[in-house]
Amino acid sequence: MLADAAPIQLLAPDGTLVRNAANEEFLPRIEALDDARLIEFHRQMVVVRRFDIEAGNLQRQGQLALWIPSLGQEGAQVGAGYAARPQDHIFPAYREHAVARIRGVDPMRIIEMLRGLSHGGWDPKAHGNLHLYTLVIGSQSLHATGYAMGVALDGSSGTGDVEKDEAVLVFFGDGATSQGDVSESFVFASSYQTPQVLFLQNNHWAISVPVERQSRTPLYLRSQGFGIPSWQIDGNDVLASYAVTATALDSARTGQGPRFIEALTYRMGAHTTSDDPTKYRQNDELAYWGARDPISRFETYLRARGAGDDVFADIAREAEDLAADVRTRTLELVDPPTGKIFDNVYSDPHPVIEQQRAWLDAYERSFEGTEG
Repeated sequence: MLADAAPIQLLAPDGTLVRNAANEEFLPRIEALDDARLIEFHRQMVVVRRFDIEAGNLQRQGQLALWIPSLGQEGAQVGAGYAARPQDHIFPAYREHAVARIRGVDPMRIIEMLRGLSHGGWDPKAHGNLHLYTLVIGSQSLHATGYAMGVALDGSSGTGDVEKDEAVLVFFGDGATSQGDVSESFVFASSYQTPQVLFLQNNHWAISVPVERQSRTPLYLRSQGFGIPSWQIDGNDVLASYAVTATALDSARTGQGPRFIEALTYRMGAHTTSDDPTKYRQNDELAYWGARDPISRFETYLRARGAGDDVFADIAREAEDLAADVRTRTLELVDPPTGKIFDNVYSDPHPVIEQQRAWLDAYERSFEGTEG
């Protein structure tokens, strides 16, 4: 773990609240959260983890071509996901299952995409402005920066009304920071002072390459060389993720320019189901991060606040219900109609697309009544 100082932390691994000079500006955001919202943080982390495990099982049983687990990174994702306001636009990588659920995406849309039954997954306008998963490493940072430039040019940020002003949030991993796209996004974000937050989930492994081999200095320092202020946080602390991201987004939306967050977390599972992490990492490393699990520490915190067994039993039932529902619906999936390939190519009807759709339909009908 590369750090030149202790990362910002609001909740210690033992579940106790941390108060110090480094986090004092963020504490008021946590103090403003009521019990219902705090329990919702926990609910999302637990339910998404159970979905994640079930999806991995489905892939192993031949129901999916691939699965991309998020096990261990739920704290970073849930905190940042809830920090975004409804008008904000979010550009994920491919592991942000918790953020997708928070923004209203049915988990089955992710299942369908990784089963090869859709060409993107969902319409961002109908799903909380969550844009599509991006498998090309780091490219979403450019998409987000370009969108944020448009937000600024349209005058949709910087008016002083945080309830209406828009901001853009983009997620990527430590491996993406070695891609030129991310550095290019820093250039344009800084030059145009875009209303965006670049959120790095440093899970310490770019497939089998450790972060120490990618950078000799903490990654949160990289954006500072481009003039973008940054923080390094405990990414397994859902409260720190929420408070720092909310602060960063509100700074961006009010015209103060882009912000960068490095969330130190850990990928407890494989990079994808095509990967075998036992070939390149040690059990003691897993044990170290397992003791810092975002869900167990937050349960300890909630119990200290008075949450009873019934709360956690209810969440566990919801998680099992979702897993069962996803399994049932996955086993019922059928191949989509051929014409689906033309849907959502353009946001508005397009004559060329309609011509191609008509041609394909006629071509397929030409085989009706033939044998073989």
